[in-house]
Amino acid sequence: MKVEKIGEIEIRVVGKSGNDELSPENYDIKHIAAILQNVEDLLYPNNKKDRPIITYDIKEGSVKHIFKTTIQTIIGFSAVLSQVQSNNSIDFLELKTARALENIQNLSRQKNYEFQIKTSLKEDYELVINPSTKFFRTENIWADAELYFYGILKDAGGKSKANIHLDTDDYGYLSIETGEEFLKQREENLLYKTFGVRVKGKQNIDTGEIDTKSLKLLELINYSPKFDSDYLNSLIQKAKKNWKEINPDEWLLNLRGNYEA
Repeated sequence: MKVEKIGEIEIRVVGKSGNDELSPENYDIKHIAAILQNVEDLLYPNNKKDRPIITYDIKEGSVKHIFKTTIQTIIGFSAVLSQVQSNNSIDFLELKTARALENIQNLSRQKNYEFQIKTSLKEDYELVINPSTKFFRTENIWADAELYFYGILKDAGGKSKANIHLDTDDYGYLSIETGEEFLKQREENLLYKTFGVRVKGKQNIDTGEIDTKSLKLLELINYSPKFDSDYLNSLIQKAKKNWKEINPDEWLLNLRGNYEA
């Protein structure tokens, strides 16, 4: 059995809880949860289903979050940290990774914490996020776009925000905001049927990447693709008539011009 080589990530949090210096004894569980929710996106922004295991520990030293996973992942993450610190920007990152760092930046400002991040590859901290840093995405690289998705509608509703969940082949499981009125007006059962959706959302003007958390429904489209052999055959017959008087060899020769195949 092959044993994976393991590396380590340390996220140290420096700050105060009231008048006391931070420690695991006075560090609130909701702040632990905030870090845990973002680390997976930092390390594995895309294929979470087949990702390696990430283990967690918390230690003294103000507060140290310790994460362990494969050394290959640690090497890639170390490079990301260095590039972010060097560029002083997160715009070049994949959306989920950028948003995770942005969330840590917001927490830093809300609680006046400093986050010092490093890997087991280096002794020094590779990225520092504190209330004076500005690791936010540049708004002008994200533009409003009209988008289409196709998939199976798996869920509809929501306690605080009405939405539908569409299971797609290309983009995974999408949550699309609908508004309560839309769902109230639908008399038929929508679940487990295939639909197309027309939505508005944010798209990166440089990379084409879609911010899947920004999607709002414009239209739900009944989608039932059907192969019509009669229609296809009729198109073939029409094409045959149009090509009847054409010599394919001469046509290809004219198309190529002086180009020698």
